[in-house]
Amino acid sequence: MTSADFSMIFKALADSNRLQIVQMLSERELCACKILERFQITQPTLSHHMHILCECGLVKSRKEGKWMHYSLDRERLQEIKCLWDSLMNL
Repeated sequence: MTSADFSMIFKALADSNRLQIVQMLSERELCACKILERFQITQPTLSHHMHILCECGLVKSRKEGKWMHYSLDRERLQEIKCLWDSLMNL
């Protein structure tokens, strides 16, 4: 991953709603409808947040029927953890 990739990820996580979504997804895969229940936002706003999280590679999506299901990309998270660990050792 490049520094531009990491920058996109950290920008995505700088939004409190997106950070909460990532925390929710750390427990299990969730349908968009379940994520939406937790927030006082519209479906298009949730789609915007999910697009950003998917674009930077933190979240994977799959369609099942009319709903999107989201999960964390564990490999990407491991790469971020490695970067973070290396920064902490400076």
